[in-house]
Amino acid sequence: PRRGFQVSRQVCPPCHSIERIHYRELVGVTHTAEQLVQMASEVDVVDGPNDEGEMFERPGKLADPLPKPYQNEEQGRLANGGALPPDLSLMVKARHSGQDYLFSLLTGYCEAPAGKAMMPGLYYNPYFPGGLIAMPPPLNDDGVEYEDGTKATISQQAKDVVEFLNWCAEPEADTRKKDALTYMTVLGITAVLTGYYKRFRWSTFKTRSITYIK
Repeated sequence: PRRGFQVSRQVCPPCHSIERIHYRELVGVTHTAEQLVQMASEVDVVDGPNDEGEMFERPGKLADPLPKPYQNEEQGRLANGGALPPDLSLMVKARHSGQDYLFSLLTGYCEAPAGKAMMPGLYYNPYFPGGLIAMPPPLNDDGVEYEDGTKATISQQAKDVVEFLNWCAEPEADTRKKDALTYMTVLGITAVLTGYYKRFRWSTFKTRSITYIK
């Protein structure tokens, strides 16, 4: 998810938020704790009230969520011609075939077919319901410079950011799977011990012989 996080930081922040994810959740996933502390400290966060009842700004910290581009919905709509860019935290889960849909949407911009009526400020994307979308094409070849030297084609950026958003939708998925293995192991051992105890406890009754003398 590291490359996807890089794309989301450099491409998505002007419009979209990922407010359900906190910096601390990215530790060991995209960056080290020290790197994320530095990254968070570069963002000014409104906090408070203080002892005087006033709000104040402070450097961000690991416990803070990723910053939002707008302070409220009204500001977001005003900046985008009335359309509110959705939060991306759960976008993979909010759409049918979420990963495939997002990848197709990000890479599917093209010229509108002949005869297709286009409204001003909208773009043609056959993967968006109705075919018209207010979001301009967000990705361009070499739009980011990957730290590991990977060539940043549109499809590569789309793949990486979709993988990151898939992680955002279920950041606890890997931990849950590891815990499930532990639980299944414990249940298996419990079942074996229960079966053994049942046979031991009832063996005297099942092996005894009852004879009736007339």
